[in-house]
Amino acid sequence: MITREQASALIQEQLTQTIFQDVPKQSSVLPLMRKMPNMTSKQTKIPVLDMLPMAYWVNGDNGFKQTSMQAWDNVYMTAAELAVIVPIPEAVLDDSSYDIMGEVTPRVNEAMGLRIDQAIAFGINRPDEWQTDIITRARNAGNNVSGGITYDTLLGTGGLISKVEDTGHMVNGIIASVKTRSALRGIKDTNGHPLFMSDMKAATPYTLDGTPISFPVNGSFDNSVALMVAGDWSQAVYAMRQDITVKILDQGVIQDPVTKEIVYNLAQQDMIALRVVMRLGWALPNYATRLDSDRLAVPFAYMEPSTAFTDQKVTLTVKDNAGTPAAVSGATVDVDGARAKTDSNGTAIYNLRAGTYPVTVKKSGYRTVSDTITVAGMAVTKDITLPANA
Repeated sequence: MITREQASALIQEQLTQTIFQDVPKQSSVLPLMRKMPNMTSKQTKIPVLDMLPMAYWVNGDNGFKQTSMQAWDNVYMTAAELAVIVPIPEAVLDDSSYDIMGEVTPRVNEAMGLRIDQAIAFGINRPDEWQTDIITRARNAGNNVSGGITYDTLLGTGGLISKVEDTGHMVNGIIASVKTRSALRGIKDTNGHPLFMSDMKAATPYTLDGTPISFPVNGSFDNSVALMVAGDWSQAVYAMRQDITVKILDQGVIQDPVTKEIVYNLAQQDMIALRVVMRLGWALPNYATRLDSDRLAVPFAYMEPSTAFTDQKVTLTVKDNAGTPAAVSGATVDVDGARAKTDSNGTAIYNLRAGTYPVTVKKSGYRTVSDTITVAGMAVTKDITLPANA
């Protein structure tokens, strides 16, 4: 008798042609945003309405008609490069029973979608060329909602939806953590009826005030920062400078980006490398409206987790250049896209994560000043001198 063990060397193993894996996920935020024409250079200038004209009643038959102005500002969208190289020994390709290149490419695209979503929505690994993320902009505009997911915090006065509506915009898209689904299923309206679940046997529709809620599953949603993000996504724009390009390299060397040491020599080690590159930019122009003539509001709001994300308080005080400097109130302070007006003490307060941010301060009658602030692990205070026009 010959046993299976004795004949194992002669028995061919069956190899299934299916790789069990999750379906590759794409970007969650780009489909919600407005796509602009492709960029023809690294930076694109977007004209934005900055000041609205006013009309005045004329008193009496001989009253004087008053004048008004309208002004525009520039918002710049800068392209950043996103890339990855995947080295593969040629022997591995030759011996593989699967199309390795065909398996790697969609996963690289998925990784790019992950990085794009993280940078735009949460500022994670944000490239230096890009403005501050949506969460930071909403946080500094006061559009953060606490108190957990309840009927009031979502749909009530001062809730997630109304924070956006108060800016003069309507919510047309909501993204949320997958973990919020269980909390949503438990919400009841003012009459005690489940808000999301009407039939235990039917699919549960997740919408807020008629707006569908999507639950990104590409790993980009940061539960430690937000539970939900709602907004008028048509106000966020993006453009491609270079579509995703794939190139197979079989010559050259690959260096460690930190140590600069050669990690692979493709020709010498009989390897190829899959190089994937794309370049794109995004911006939140935030133009002036009748409900937000100073462009201080942001058409986005987010729900905080039970433990709010820790950022640092940044206090900027603007004074003139007189012999005895005086506070400049009503100056517009722009910190990498997040705008605020100085109060009567010349102060504007921000809440920012660690990083270096460009600052621009301007007011009619004064020279515009540009500066930078660096935020680390503690609160920051900084004085800025705004010289009066000669």
